[in-house]
Amino acid sequence: MFRVAALALAALLAPAAASAQTNDKFVVASLDEGSWMKGDLHVHSRHSKDSTNHSEARIIADAERAGFDFLLISDHDNHVNGDTAHNSWSDPDFHSDKLLLLYGAEWTTVRGHAVILSARPYDHQKLYDIRDARDVQVQKVKDWLGVHLSANHPTNKDHFGYSYDLVDSIEVWNTVRWAPNKTNLMVWDDMLSSGRKIAARGGSDSHHGTVAGGTAPQALEATANNVGTPTTWVFAPARTREAVIAAIGRGRASISANPYAPRVELTADVDGDGKADMLMGDSAKAPAGPVRFTVRLAGKREEGTYHVRVVKNGDVFATLDIGADGSTGFTDAPDTKGRSSYRVEVEGPQTPYPGVDNFTTVAGPMVAISNPIFFNFDPAF
Repeated sequence: MFRVAALALAALLAPAAASAQTNDKFVVASLDEGSWMKGDLHVHSRHSKDSTNHSEARIIADAERAGFDFLLISDHDNHVNGDTAHNSWSDPDFHSDKLLLLYGAEWTTVRGHAVILSARPYDHQKLYDIRDARDVQVQKVKDWLGVHLSANHPTNKDHFGYSYDLVDSIEVWNTVRWAPNKTNLMVWDDMLSSGRKIAARGGSDSHHGTVAGGTAPQALEATANNVGTPTTWVFAPARTREAVIAAIGRGRASISANPYAPRVELTADVDGDGKADMLMGDSAKAPAGPVRFTVRLAGKREEGTYHVRVVKNGDVFATLDIGADGSTGFTDAPDTKGRSSYRVEVEGPQTPYPGVDNFTTVAGPMVAISNPIFFNFDPAF
C-alpha cells in the first residue's frame, strides 16, 4: 500500500520537461538541494544616457554591500546602437569577486522594453537590429541566441508591446514605488489564466547615484530607489549564472521590497504527510483531495502585522495574517479537470534600507510577492 501511495505521489510531482523558453537544461526541482540567492535584474549605469552618477563600480559596490549574489547591469541598447559588448560588458569596472554578473541589456524599442539575461556573452547586436521586425522573426533570433527575455514594466508608458509568447519572465514589480505596479499584476494574471506559465521577477530600474548635498531630482530619487528596490530572490541548486537564470525562468523565485526585507516562501503539501512537496514555480497534476499550503516570511520581520493576500487564478481567494512564528497557511482542493494557480502578496511594515534614507517614505505597503504553485498546467504549452 505504501508503494502504491508513493508511486501515486511521484506521478503527481514528476518534473515537467525542460521549458523551450529557458536557455539551459538545468532542472530545478528539489526542495532540499539548493540555496536562496538575491539580486537585482534591472539597473542602469553610465552607459545609459539617462543615468547620472552611476558608474558600474558604484553599482557593483552597492550590490556587494547589500549582500547580493547576482546582478544584471541592463543599460539601454539604443543608447549605444546595440553595441552592448563594447560598452557595458567591456567597461573595466565590469567585474566582481563576490557577484555573479549576468550578461544582458535593456532591449529598448518603440514597442516597449525588455531585459535580456544570459550566462555568457552573446551577440546582442542581432536582437537590436531586428527590434522592429515581426514577433515571429524576433522569436527565431532569440532562440538562436539562447537568451532569456523578460518583459519590463509592462503597463507604463514604455509598456511591453510584443507577444507574451516571446517572454520567459515578466517584471511585475518595477522601482521602489509600489502603486504603479498594480496593473502589471493584472497582465501577469491574464497570462497565467490563459495557461502561460510565465514567471515573475522584480527590478529596481535604478538610474542614479547620490551626490553629497545634492538636491536635484535625480539625487533625491537615488535616496529612495537604489539597487535592490525591489530585490529578486531565487532558489537554485548551484551558485552559477546558468542556475540563477534557470530558476528565474521556472518561477523558483520571489520578490521582496529591498535586500533587507523578509523573503516570502510559498510551499504545498500534496500528500498530507505534513511535509512540503512543492515550491513556487512547481507544477503538478491536481490531486483528488485538498492541498495544504504554507506561507512563510523568512528573515528579519518588523514590528506590526503582515497581511497575506492569496490569489487563485487571478482572484483573491483568502486574506490571512502572518503568525508569531512567521508563517500562516490555507487549504484548498485544486480543480482536477481545469488549471489552478496559487500565489501570494504580502503587505505590512517596511524594513529600512541602510543608506537609502527615503526608501520607507516612498515604498508603499507591498513587502513581498511569490511566484505561483501550479496544477494541471501543460508543460508543452
